Amino acid sequence: MERPRILVVGGGFAGVECARRLERKLVPGEADIALVAPFSYELYLPLLPQVAAGVLTPQSVAVSLRRMLRRTRIIPGGAIGVDPKAKVCIVRKITDEVVTEHYDYIVLAPGSVTRSFDIPGLTDHARGMKTLAEAAYVRDHVISQLDLADAATTREERISRLQFVVVGGGYAGTETAACLQRVTTSAVKRYPRLNPNLIKWHLIDIAPKLMPELGDKLGATALRVLRERGIEVSLGVSVAEAGAESVTFTDGRVIPCRTLIWTAGVAASPLIATLDADTVRGRLATTAEMSVPQCDGMFALGDAAAVPDLASGDGAVCPPTAQHAQRQGKAVADNVVAALRGKPGHPYFHKDLGLVVDLGGADAVSKPVGIELTGIAAQAVARGYHLMALRTNVAKVRVMTNWILNATAGDDFVRTGFQIGRPATLRDFEYTDVYLTKEQIRSHTASLKAVQ
Repeated sequence: MERPRILVVGGGFAGVECARRLERKLVPGEADIALVAPFSYELYLPLLPQVAAGVLTPQSVAVSLRRMLRRTRIIPGGAIGVDPKAKVCIVRKITDEVVTEHYDYIVLAPGSVTRSFDIPGLTDHARGMKTLAEAAYVRDHVISQLDLADAATTREERISRLQFVVVGGGYAGTETAACLQRVTTSAVKRYPRLNPNLIKWHLIDIAPKLMPELGDKLGATALRVLRERGIEVSLGVSVAEAGAESVTFTDGRVIPCRTLIWTAGVAASPLIATLDADTVRGRLATTAEMSVPQCDGMFALGDAAAVPDLASGDGAVCPPTAQHAQRQGKAVADNVVAALRGKPGHPYFHKDLGLVVDLGGADAVSKPVGIELTGIAAQAVARGYHLMALRTNVAKVRVMTNWILNATAGDDFVRTGFQIGRPATLRDFEYTDVYLTKEQIRSHTASLKAVQ
């Protein structure tokens, strides 16, 4: 008999943990495991701001899939459509070739994309902090602004190149602004013609508080640290319009600026919209066992799934965080194995371990298991947590070495120039326009039947 086929979609925390667990739980030959992933690595997303800041090299946070997975067939590409009735997944390879993968069980962990709004100029002029390429691009771009400001022939150009706007007062935005502000503060010492007082960082968010999940005390501490560094934090404010040389805020201010970094939340992968299944705020609705009721043999988890948060109760769903994604990956693998063997699955339950926010240098705020920490203690907890969460010893050593090297030798502020050809947009990095419509998926499946 043909072996059951298990297809895992997504090479992030959830998908990789699921595949790793399946390899351990299934005996060789019991099932075929395949993983659809556009990149050959699992990205440790929480450390991206440090890649943008040059504290860590890109390779440090890119953990090799082939180092972690030994029995899983890796398909280099992205899922652009799923037909649950035909049990078919349509995959666009990195060569743009479209192939079809049949499955008996499918685990959807396609993750999320940067959430954007219908703001004039946003998609053309904003950069995200969601992929490794974006982090590398942002670093190059920020350093290039210093180079160009140093060579500018007018004061107006110099001012616009030395103002930077970060949108989003969550963890990603706060850490990005904090880490990159340290870069420009240190780098300006290498530019004697530049006035340090002209460098201004703006962090804005429509919410009334900075990182409200941390609580009022730690949120206020983070706000104070940022403002003491000279970062102008504006709450209750968003972007009204984005241009090539200026950003207009909703409070009427117009900031001369050529750098807009957009980290205002995430949305489930567009893949979810191609399914005829229930959603919760755009995320695929699942049972507590992470199965999708309307689709036979389908499970979903991570940022793209609304998994009930049994620890919180009151109808809450699990937040899109790394700690939930990793644990859901293990739990869903156990449930897939149980389904394969005709046994019942188990509901997912995890009590949040807390939050860590690295503000660069000796500054951090952390709330492990409800304990509020700041300064060096919080920094130690934050970095200790990141080291534990990295999945290979090689990655742990690389990250630790980079931290030590940056602390002792500093940064050379080198820009690689890899992305100098043209300004890249959010769409260029996250490929949000490659997904099929429901009609296209049905047509594709029908053509397969006709060929057979």
